[in-house]
Amino acid sequence: MSEIKVRQATAAEARRLADFNQALAMETEGLALSETTAMSGVVSLMGHPERGFYLVAEADGVLAGSLLVTYEWSDWRNKMFWWISSYYVKPELRGRGIYDAMDRKLQELAAQDGHVCGFRTYVAKGFKPAQDVCRHLGMVEKDYLVFEDLL
Repeated sequence: MSEIKVRQATAAEARRLADFNQALAMETEGLALSETTAMSGVVSLMGHPERGFYLVAEADGVLAGSLLVTYEWSDWRNKMFWWISSYYVKPELRGRGIYDAMDRKLQELAAQDGHVCGFRTYVAKGFKPAQDVCRHLGMVEKDYLVFEDLL
């Protein structure tokens, strides 16, 4: 595989990001996301950079993976946590360093920002491949449970 290039996603890539999100939801949770909702979610985020941003990785000029960063203010640290979510690498390209390249770019961007205290993510309990990626990157499992109340 040639060099992996990582950069912020452009609005022209919204359809591909929505496709990745749909594939991720199906693979990790068996959840079939509505095509319309997936697309509008990506477009909405891109129209509001204060909410976060997408990174994409290209290999041989083709979009190979992506991830979403959203922000959480930590009053305990007086800085931001960057939440990493919707991370996806095309199955046939996994194990080739694509996610590592996206992580290096995240580290670089956080250092440039200067107001980031760390990264967080959540992983489905039964999705071991994502857990392995997090551990490989040096992330540690914390003693928190996630609760939600969907409206």
